[in-house]
Amino acid sequence: MRAYSYGDSSGFTPDSLLMPAPERARQPFTGRKPTDILVNKALIGYLVQMSIKPKLGPFDLTMIVVGLVIGMGIFRTPISVARETGTPLLFYLVWVLGGLVTLCGALTYAEIGSRLPVAGGFYKVLSVGFHPAYSFMINWTLVISNAASIAAVCIVGAEYIGPVILPADMQHEGGRKLIAIGAVLMLYGINMLGIRMSASWQNVLTVFKITLVLLLCLAAFSNQVAPAAEVAVTSVNHSWAYIFGAALVPVFFTYGGYQQTINFGSDVREPARNMPRAILLGICIILVLYLTVNYAYVKVIGFEQLKSTEALAARMAEAFFGEYGFKVTSVLLFLSVLGYANVNLMSNPRMYYAMAEDGVLPAVFRRVNNRTQVQEVALSVFAALIIGMLYFLSNFDNIIQYVMLFDSIGLASAAATIFVLRRKTAHLDGQGIYKMKLYPLVPAFFITVYLFVTVNIFIKDLNQALGGMFWFVAGLPIYFFMRYAVKRPGGSNQ
Repeated sequence: MRAYSYGDSSGFTPDSLLMPAPERARQPFTGRKPTDILVNKALIGYLVQMSIKPKLGPFDLTMIVVGLVIGMGIFRTPISVARETGTPLLFYLVWVLGGLVTLCGALTYAEIGSRLPVAGGFYKVLSVGFHPAYSFMINWTLVISNAASIAAVCIVGAEYIGPVILPADMQHEGGRKLIAIGAVLMLYGINMLGIRMSASWQNVLTVFKITLVLLLCLAAFSNQVAPAAEVAVTSVNHSWAYIFGAALVPVFFTYGGYQQTINFGSDVREPARNMPRAILLGICIILVLYLTVNYAYVKVIGFEQLKSTEALAARMAEAFFGEYGFKVTSVLLFLSVLGYANVNLMSNPRMYYAMAEDGVLPAVFRRVNNRTQVQEVALSVFAALIIGMLYFLSNFDNIIQYVMLFDSIGLASAAATIFVLRRKTAHLDGQGIYKMKLYPLVPAFFITVYLFVTVNIFIKDLNQALGGMFWFVAGLPIYFFMRYAVKRPGGSNQ
């Protein structure tokens, strides 16, 4: 029995998801056999209700938002931002601008999630707004870059915790990678126990993460003040457009991640009400924490010294805790890494679910354990991809440009679908869904700034950007090959 996907001969398309229920029920079915009609009717009910049962509340989702955003970025990227801006005033302005753009993005994605609350929402909205092929091109690169980001962050976490738990003869690259792989395997086991168990662990890890950031914030109110810089403050001889474009790359890397919450559209109770509230509350928490931490960095370490500081969080903790600062920071930073990796292990398999549902991945990727609500195959593949990356990835800084190239294109494209969804889901207005204020200025501002960052990435390093675009364009032939391979006689979607 064939499982139909978007755009096939059954008459079911991505637009079917956007129709009012009575109209959707009247859509014609052109299957050649009676069983085809039954399959199509069952598929409509399946897509509307989904086999994933909602178990997450607003507090769970708020903690997921915070966990998605606060990774290792805030403990590393301020160094790059200080180098790019050159002056404290521009340094703060870039972080404020990044926060404002992030709020606009949060508002936009909150409405997108309310209008299309389905599993793998990030993939779905791109399919609806553009084409499933374009959606696949973006999402397959995002899955790869997400795995690379998790691997890199786990390595950094291992660098902090290694001196605390490893003997002296194992404090090398092999020992750190062993810690990173062990952390991924532990979180994989927790996630296999069920999304409710995973969410509970995420709440605990996010509390640890917020605690670390708050402790760093306290340094802003301490008596510790940075000594005067030994060298004169240097200015950056570039245009304001270049400075802001270059500095926003690490800033958006630090702020990014919240958009993946639309992948939990089918996991959240009352998504139309809870998703926008949780996203906005999570982003507000992050904005306050980030601005306070950056003020503390400049006050305690000094702006000029910040440009060349390597162990940023450890330096801050040492200023506040004294001689035990390094060990305390090492443990809390490693817990922060676990929270970042755990929330990505929760969210990324939902993207595989949507791709399998669209017929571009084998049906086994959308298989959900009825008891645990876990996509066991998809989760296992993503965990294996992360572990594979750990063998080849050794530099945290080099991946930022690649990750942000894919993210900036993907985020701007997904945000642009709000203009399509507003028109195609007009029947949902006034039925309890979230509807942002100042439309269309809010999404237009968000899209414009992210496209500006994309252009700046090409200007700053053309060869690296073209290399990233190669993998993006390669997704198109892969998409059509996967559709053929999955749908051919004897294929895995039979």
